Amino acid sequence: MGGIRTAGDLVLRMQLSKSMKINEAKKYVAEKLGVDPIELSDCYTMQEIREDLDIGRTIPVTGIARGMEAKMRIAKALDIKINSVERFMAKSGLSR
Repeated sequence: MGGIRTAGDLVLRMQLSKSMKINEAKKYVAEKLGVDPIELSDCYTMQEIREDLDIGRTIPVTGIARGMEAKMRIAKALDIKINSVERFMAKSGLSR
């Protein structure tokens, strides 16, 4: 499926955080992103979705989220908790 170039990183997050099987994780991610599961492996489609949601890209571009900002948006888009995001929010005094 690929990593950040497609949606492999998002599917893997769901497998690890919610103990989902791969097909279940693909379906969940596709629903949250508003696409068909087959589109998760299309580089062009996912690049557009990543830009629209501002959840990171393979090649950093000025003005596009990366690092913690991208992780925070991924957590919100997939409705999951990411430990590093939770720690950052707690230490910085930010709340959701």
